[in-house]
Amino acid sequence: MDKKGVTIIFIEITPNMGVRMKSTAKKVNFMIENKVRKELELLVPPGQRSRIVNEALRKELDRMRKTQAIERLNRLRREGNQFSTQEIISVLRKERMSH
Repeated sequence: MDKKGVTIIFIEITPNMGVRMKSTAKKVNFMIENKVRKELELLVPPGQRSRIVNEALRKELDRMRKTQAIERLNRLRREGNQFSTQEIISVLRKERMSH
């Protein structure tokens, strides 16, 4: 089980915050550091660990998605055309008048 400070664990990921439904949960296999595993076992009671790991993973994935979206927006700002406020207002007025 233990090799060089890493433990392989199986976690049941449940997107619906712990309500177990066969269609929404799947066992996954990944490695976590022993220190993290020990803290998880110390702080989180059995039966709650999958929910806690799932919630933490969901938050981290959401943070990563937001970071990537910000990076894409910044790239578009650098690479895209720049328009003045007056140019934007002019285009919007023309668009509104055409309807």
